Parts: sequence; C-alpha cells; structure tokens
Amino acid sequence: MADGTIKQINPFTDNEVWSVIGRAAKPLANGHAKPVQKLSAQDFTACCAFCFDRIFETPPEKSRLMLNDDGSFQRIDHLRPSEMKGTPWVFRRVPNLFEIVTIDYWKKNYNYFLSPANKSWKEMYLNDEVGRKHVKDILAYKLRSTGMPEQGIRSIPEDTLFAMADAFFGGSHELIIAEPHFREGARDASELFSSGDMTPEEHFQYTRFTIDAMSDIFAANRYVRYISVFQNWLAPAGASFDHLHKQLVGIDDWGASIRHQVDMLRQDPNIFNELGANLAGMHNLIFAENEHAIAYAGIGHRHPTIEIFSKSYFSRPYEHSEEEIRGMSDLIHACHAASGSQISSNEEWYYTPIDAVYRMPWHVLIKWRVNTAAGFEGGTSIYINPIAPLEVRDRVVPNLYRLRDEGKIARSIRIAEECEIQPNPLRYYLE
Repeated sequence: MADGTIKQINPFTDNEVWSVIGRAAKPLANGHAKPVQKLSAQDFTACCAFCFDRIFETPPEKSRLMLNDDGSFQRIDHLRPSEMKGTPWVFRRVPNLFEIVTIDYWKKNYNYFLSPANKSWKEMYLNDEVGRKHVKDILAYKLRSTGMPEQGIRSIPEDTLFAMADAFFGGSHELIIAEPHFREGARDASELFSSGDMTPEEHFQYTRFTIDAMSDIFAANRYVRYISVFQNWLAPAGASFDHLHKQLVGIDDWGASIRHQVDMLRQDPNIFNELGANLAGMHNLIFAENEHAIAYAGIGHRHPTIEIFSKSYFSRPYEHSEEEIRGMSDLIHACHAASGSQISSNEEWYYTPIDAVYRMPWHVLIKWRVNTAAGFEGGTSIYINPIAPLEVRDRVVPNLYRLRDEGKIARSIRIAEECEIQPNPLRYYLE
C-alpha cells in the first residue's frame, strides 16, 4: 500500500495478514524472561526436571543417544533403570507425563494394547527395584497433580497402578530432550542452550533421533495415522520448561491443515513449487539453500515465519537418506542460529501422512512468537504480523554470513545471492 503496509494472503491457509509500517520496531527478544540470576554449578545439571541429575523426574526412558570417545554416536534402547544414572547421554527420548492423546484414548477407542516388545520392556523395568520405585513415584506425582489426595493414591492397588503405567511403555506422546540446560560457560540464567547453540553434527543427530522416534511410534501403534512433530522454545511459545526439547504426538487424524493441503495437491500436484518455492523466488524471499533443502521467508503467516523445504523426491522424513536428512537439518539449524536464542519460536514439521497417496514435501516452519493475537484479530480475522517477509529475510541473512564465517553453521549452505533459485526445485511431485 502507499503508506508501506504490506497485505498478504497465505496461499495454503488463506490467512489474511497485514504487516504495518513501524510495528517491526517492537523488540523481538523474549520479553517474558525471568529476572537474570547468577548460576551455581548445580544449576547446570539440576535446574529442571529435564536436567542431567534429575532423570527420574521424567517417565521411563525409551532410548538415549550417547557420544562415544571416538566421536561417533550410539543409540541405546530400554536401558535398565539401575544403570541409567551412570551412563552419559546427549539426547533422551521419554514419554510425556501429561499426554495430549492419552493411552486410554487408544485403548477405549481402538482396543489398543502394548506390543510384545513394549510389554517385555515394561516387565523388565518393573522387575528392577529402581525402576519399580521410579514408576510408583511418577504415577503418584501425576495423580497428585490432578488433585487426588495422598490417602486416595496410597489406596490404589498395585496392579491397578501398574496398569496405568502402560502410558509410559506404549503411549504415543514423546519428548526428545537435549542434555544441556544452559550454554557451556553461561554466567546467568538468560544464557539457555538452544537449537542454534548446537554444532551442525549435534543438530543432525537431534533430527535423526527424532525421526527414529517417529518410526518407532508408527511401528508400536497401528492406529496412528499422523505424528505431529514440534518444538516450543520458551514460555511465550508454549514451552513448559526452558529446556530444549522436541515433542511427538501420534494421532488418528491428519488434522485440518494437512487435509486442506492434500485437497490442494489433488488439484495440482506441483502446488508446493508453484505457490511455495517458485513464488518465494519471484519475490526474492529465498535466502539459503544446499543440495537437499531450501529456506525462505514465508508469506501470509500470523507470526514471522521461516520455511525450510526438502528438495527430495521422498515425502516423509523417515524415507529420506542420511544425506538428505543432514541437508534439512543443516538449514533448520542455521535458521535457528540466525534467529537467536532469545526469540520465542515454534518449530513445526509437515510431511505426507503414512496413509496418503497424494504427496507433499517434508517441510519445517520456524515461527517467531513475537506477536500476540488480540481484539483486532479476533474481530476481523485479519492478523497483524509486525515483520514483513522481506524484513525477515534481511534480519536473517547478515547473521547467516557471520555464522558461516565463524564455522558455527554448515559451510555447504549457500546464502542470499549465492542461491541458484531454479524453477521447481522440490522434486516430490516426480513420478
């Protein structure tokens, strides 16, 4: 518009978004941070329930990723509880104590029961003295959180209590937790460890470990049709803990967003090139790419958004080759690092559902949660996004150059004018 207002319509959601001149001057950094406090040595390992020294404050661990002395990574599944404290880890995979889609949902609606492998793991865990106490303590904490009095908790028969523990051994809502709470050498509580603080290799392992969890959820529960994968960073983005973690939630539905995008694919299989990468290229919004992925500033989002798309023919994360996963991971990591750890954000994964025949590319959105919908948005369904797509690009690009020069992101990433920007770069639609 003549005054500088930029009006946008998201081509995949039909959201109407305005970016108003001057609104971008508002601070982007997390304005809800706790007062800065000096850190003690104990804070680095015991600050919250996700920390290294408090592993028994989460439900039973499904697997962990370890760093070996030779620099390789090793996954260990179903570690005995009595051995857990003495075994180092880089990432842990644990059930979510407060499930979005509960084990009762699967049992009562689908007659779901634990797989033989998970049933055997549960028996092993409960036969371990440390594990038995752990399960009892975690269930007591959960029941206490619902308001049940102590007398009521103590009166529950052990068999009934352990039946409730099926949620820990066969549920479909999981967390992938990074080990550090704070950056190495942090001096105060504001210096949290974020996705961008990882090395590219660590972030690749984080991504692959998450993808492995997806495969395991699908294998354990035949009724799961889609797994929502997301990361909430800092409280304004919905995080319960300021400790880096991803979440995976198995559901028996695609959700309205995926259904709408599949409907668009029925009409035009190349829609993600035409209204995604090609459109972004025409408006100079593409700011980074490598051999396997491309990143650009998204159009028509309620929050400033970076979109990262896999160029692969394959349309589900677990179908990708190791190098294709690394390509996606490198760009996701670089975008987080360029955004900075003080910006609250949501990372959301999208891909072709396991039972879909129309293919969409694996893509990840990073949404900066720097604005809150209020009365104007509610009354008009016009969303005010303080930062227009070109401004998102211009904020990220200088940081990407600096981080690449410093060796903190993958050197294979092409930035800004280095990008090739070929038509139809996403190959998912090819037969």
